[in-house]
Amino acid sequence: MKLAKMQNYVPIAALAALMASCGSETSNTTGMAYNDTDNGGFDVNLDYDGQQTGPGLVFVEGGTFVMGQVEEDFIKDWNNVPRRVTVSSFYIDENEVTNVDYREYLYWLHRVYDQDYFPEIYRSALPDTLVWRDPLAYNEMYVENYLRHPAYNFYPVVGVNWIQATRYCSWRTDRVNEQILIDEGILNEANDQLDGDHFNTEVYLYRPGSRFTAQDKKGLPDLSPNSANGDAGRPARIEDGILLPKYRLPTEAEWEYAAYANVGARVYDRSTDENKYTWNGSSMRNPSDDERGDMLANYKRGRGDMMGRGGWLNDQADITMQVRFYPPNDFGLYDMAGNVSEWVMDVYRPMTSTEVTDHRSFRGNEYETFDKNYQDLGMLEPLMEIQWETDENGDSVIARLPGQLPTRAVSQEENLDRRNYQYSDYRNYLDGDVQSSIYYDEAPPEGEAPMYDYSETTLVGNTTRVYKGGSWKDRAYWLSPGTRRFLEEDQATDDIGFRCAMDRVGFQNQDPDREKRHTPPSRHNFRRYRM
Repeated sequence: MKLAKMQNYVPIAALAALMASCGSETSNTTGMAYNDTDNGGFDVNLDYDGQQTGPGLVFVEGGTFVMGQVEEDFIKDWNNVPRRVTVSSFYIDENEVTNVDYREYLYWLHRVYDQDYFPEIYRSALPDTLVWRDPLAYNEMYVENYLRHPAYNFYPVVGVNWIQATRYCSWRTDRVNEQILIDEGILNEANDQLDGDHFNTEVYLYRPGSRFTAQDKKGLPDLSPNSANGDAGRPARIEDGILLPKYRLPTEAEWEYAAYANVGARVYDRSTDENKYTWNGSSMRNPSDDERGDMLANYKRGRGDMMGRGGWLNDQADITMQVRFYPPNDFGLYDMAGNVSEWVMDVYRPMTSTEVTDHRSFRGNEYETFDKNYQDLGMLEPLMEIQWETDENGDSVIARLPGQLPTRAVSQEENLDRRNYQYSDYRNYLDGDVQSSIYYDEAPPEGEAPMYDYSETTLVGNTTRVYKGGSWKDRAYWLSPGTRRFLEEDQATDDIGFRCAMDRVGFQNQDPDREKRHTPPSRHNFRRYRM
């Protein structure tokens, strides 16, 4: 997997030469030289040119926009009140994850994990192909063929629940970072990976001693005079800027911002249809001379009309369609309206708009830390068995796969002195927890009637996730990025898929000319000192 699309990447050879040069740059704090073996070996990548663009991703420059539903809410639900928020720059997949993408993941799981010993790992990742069944329709052809037949290779994968989509993102992080290290000569290719003995980004960074570190003297130069690695070098670190951040699902705010793609001109004005859809217009048909009248998205026009009349199939698809078939939006993103709806990270709440922060808005934080008890017990290698946990329904579910670092929820005792957070689970913060109610899960004072009946059930809980965008089964109303719906995270349908996103670290603009207006202190302030 060559990363042909990656930009602004520091070659390892150049990085090694920089680190090996003595005294080329000086600390603005102490006046001591960086990257000098005679001066302690403190190495700093001073020629970092910005984050590379990972495979399949498109850079989205962030900014402020009006998030929420700005069209008439004919359902009269109005749970998505418009509000102005700021989205940081980020990366997002150019198109939805396809069947062939997901089958590559399934193949890796089947190849690496012993199917006799860990059969549940592969089975838990399989899409639910039975989502195609309808008691009053004949869909067995899709049940048998949609996931695996080459005719559907580049159609969006469906039948994947939120949990499965999140695990795919984690797997993709490790495979991309592994390939980066192989391409740059830091790691050898290792096709003999088995069970817990495979490359994992967090293990590589935080658990030195794994065999997936510097091999055959292919590591980076180790400038420390007390290095135990000798000529073999050292593994890559976060400070080197070589490894990419995690692939993940986009937040609801990120997805909506990316879907509009022209948010700078978006104003809350219900008197106009401008910017109603992801292609920034009110017409559903292509206005260009070559494709005039063709549909701009794969959606349902009305009852019984999935693709138009015979002889002129206006959107060419009765169900999903291959990705990149319809025109992209102004960010270069395909199918942000129609084809399939898409999972986002957020936990659903009807009134999220009145609760969340206006910068990087998100509901769903669950804070964890690496479980150091395994190190204390002398288990230096990652946990080699599946880590299970009990969900809110009392069922056992896979929490961590073999080869991943064991984690645990942060405890309240660990955070007593913190002002910004104290708990591990903030999914229901200010909406369902103790802080958000006068009487929560306890009787009211004597003589007073209860304000709410907390014994009643609800369709919305801490495992209810948001999905965005219209699909091949939806009317045009749901194509507007401001609309939102929800589903339990362990449920799947034939019209929900997903795409991955990634954080942008550092400078928020991708233009290197704009980024280099400011010279780092060590290159500016001390030049006259060294003269």
